[in-house]
Amino acid sequence: MPDGFSAGDTAFVLISAALVMVMTPGLAFFYGGMVRAKSTLNMLAMSFLSLGIVSVLWVLYGYSLSFGPDSFAGLIGNLDFLGMRGIGLNDLTGTIPVTAFATFQLMFAIITPALISGAVADRAKFGAWGLFIALWVTVVYFPVAHWVFFFDGGHGGWLGDRNGVIDFAGGTAVHINAGVAGLALCLVLGKRVGFKKDPMRPHSLPLVMLGSGLLWFGWFGFNAGSALAANGVAAMAMVNTQVATGAALVGWLVYEKLRHGAFTTLGAASGAVAGLVAITPACGSVSPLGAVAIGLIAGAVCAAAVSLKYRLGFDDSLDVVGVHAVGGAIGSLLIGLFATGGVGQTAKGLFYGGGPAQLGKQAMGVAVVAAYSFVLSWLLAKAIDRTVGFRVAEEVEVAGIDQAEHAESAYDFSAVGAGLARALPGLVGAAAAARSAEQPVAGKAVAGKAAAEKAVEPAATGAEKAVEPAAKAAEKPADKTTAEKTEVDAR
Repeated sequence: MPDGFSAGDTAFVLISAALVMVMTPGLAFFYGGMVRAKSTLNMLAMSFLSLGIVSVLWVLYGYSLSFGPDSFAGLIGNLDFLGMRGIGLNDLTGTIPVTAFATFQLMFAIITPALISGAVADRAKFGAWGLFIALWVTVVYFPVAHWVFFFDGGHGGWLGDRNGVIDFAGGTAVHINAGVAGLALCLVLGKRVGFKKDPMRPHSLPLVMLGSGLLWFGWFGFNAGSALAANGVAAMAMVNTQVATGAALVGWLVYEKLRHGAFTTLGAASGAVAGLVAITPACGSVSPLGAVAIGLIAGAVCAAAVSLKYRLGFDDSLDVVGVHAVGGAIGSLLIGLFATGGVGQTAKGLFYGGGPAQLGKQAMGVAVVAAYSFVLSWLLAKAIDRTVGFRVAEEVEVAGIDQAEHAESAYDFSAVGAGLARALPGLVGAAAAARSAEQPVAGKAVAGKAAAEKAVEPAATGAEKAVEPAAKAAEKPADKTTAEKTEVDAR
């Protein structure tokens, strides 16, 4: 191997890449548990489709556009690495092979469009979603990754390398980018059938908790691995990731208890993800105490932000906007306050004597990425909707998108019914045998039993009459306030 190669750094980055890859199935479980049972497989498949499409496009031209030599003003890479040509076994990025670096960055490109899928759960055509992934990573993600992640001694990406916007692991390029794109998509596709009327609670909170745990685990590779070396910066990024996530979980739960009166498992899972999102851009720039502050702020603010969809009238199904766009913006902006200048960056935030300059740079990065992502995502979604159609028919959505798009269902309820049918005769026979075995002790006992039953009949009849109006009222559709409260309470 050439001079400068580090076997330890290479092994660390390869393991980190594998951890980041696990995040996409983790996201699939997280989202899959949050939807209703009839949409579970579709939600899982939307994330897995990104694994396939983006992997192919990355080799064809994605890596070259993102990390090839700059072609114009820090906006996009050239095509020198088209098809990964010209990259040899001994070529290095820092102390690791270019192929290891390319694999690591591929995993970021895969999960970013998968994050968007939560905004349009229950209602997007699967084929149209695949087309959107291919177009979106080409015209949105690959250029933004070049802006933020490509460094070339001041001649790289125009945000990170040329203007000093700090984004250690993807607060702008991944989370704000995906969150704002999710907003554009849910505006184009419109609201789900029954939004604000029908309760749309998560069908499997255990799946949600499993998914959030896998995301938390994989995020250590996401953040610490972005140091691209097994060193102190990676260790600090890992510590910051853990403490910020824990703080955000607590912050969300406290807000939830004060606002809605309960600590929910969905809130705990969502708070953890909000903390992971917020610390992503900042994990290489702040101290552990700064990370705790970022986590607490992100947990509480994101918990409040997820209810904005009811007030503003957009149907962000799984809170991609409230968690990823808002959380990414919080973490990116707070670098301008909490950056110490002594971790992985030399820039200092306002609280460490750096003045407002870095805060201004961070605000510029947030605004530029958000604006670019929203406009391009909206145009792409609108074009797909006008040509091949992006949304399934209303009857498909009501019946369940799994059967229509995948000819499968996540749960075989017919097997449960068949098992009960087989068991029922035996249960009825056992009950009959037990009743026949009970003989009255005396005629008085029988008479007393009959009299008691006769006395109960009028009371039972009256109770049935009293229940009828309540049953009829329950059959009416839930009003806006009730439906909204059920989902907010679940959140």
